[in-house]
Order: sequence, then C-alpha cells, then structure tokens
Amino acid sequence: MAENVTIARPYADAAFELAKGAGALGPWSDALDKLAAIVADPDARGCISDPKLTADQIHGLMVGIAGETLNQEQQNFVRILVENERLIVLPEIRDLFVALKNEHEGVKEADIASAFPIDDATLANLKADLEAKFKAKLNVKVRLDPELIGGVRIAIGDEVIDASVRGKLASMAAALKN
Repeated sequence: MAENVTIARPYADAAFELAKGAGALGPWSDALDKLAAIVADPDARGCISDPKLTADQIHGLMVGIAGETLNQEQQNFVRILVENERLIVLPEIRDLFVALKNEHEGVKEADIASAFPIDDATLANLKADLEAKFKAKLNVKVRLDPELIGGVRIAIGDEVIDASVRGKLASMAAALKN
C-alpha cells in the first residue's frame, strides 16, 4: 500500500542513519527482519491493535518476543513506533531500510526465476557473470517457475533478461503476427 510506504519512509530513513552512524547496518537489518516477522504474525497483530493494552505493554511484548537480539537503540526505535502507532508498517520500514542499505553498499537485488532447480556451481557462474555485466554485487534470490517451460528469467532493478522458452515463444508469436 502506497500510504504505508509514505508513513514508513521517515522511520526507515531514521533507522538507516542510526545504523550507518554506528556502523551497524547488518545488525539493524537483522533486527528489522525479526520485528517485521513478529508484526506479520496474526496473533501479534491482534495484540498490537488491542485497545486494552498500553504502549508499555505492547513495547514489552515486542521486545520480549524479539529476545535479547535488540540493542538499546533498537528497543528505543520500537518504543517510538509503538507510541506513534506505527508498528504495523514495520514490513515497509524493513523493505525501505534494505533498499537504502543496498544502495549504500552498492548492492542490487537479482530475482532469478528458473523452470528447473539450478545447481550451486551453475548459480555461482551465473551470479559472477551478472555481477560483471551490472558492475555491482548482487543479492540473488532463486525461485522455481514451471510456467517458464525451460530457461531462466532474471530481473535486476528495472532490467529484465528473459532467456526462458516461454519468453522466446512469445517473441516468435509476436514476430509472426507482424
């Protein structure tokens, strides 16, 4: 939802600046992952939206579930989100934070859809080739998509490389229509 992203942006920016200043981008990313997973749980959402619970109780619940992995700054961040009733946008805060972190580190996200499982050696070679082509370090996520029939479809940023059988068939069909 666009509205949630708009609400989440200043919090993500603040978390990023705190993390960057402390040289703790990785730990903050891990903490936001954990907090976003907690908020995504239906039982936790019920507690967060329960008007009978005070802000201190909700904060205690979130910090308690997250365990001892949260440092004091991260616990304070959770307190601010609770007080401003913004816990529900933690998944968007996490996504924006990761985007800022990746931009800062020169990392791009690569989504590879494959018709069949890709072995580790092939994936390593493909990743190395893509990193050379895009001149950036890549975080690669591979998913199976049997609808591709064969081959792969790679999306990096707004660029798509479609080397799938389905994509080639679609190109041939379009060429035949013209």
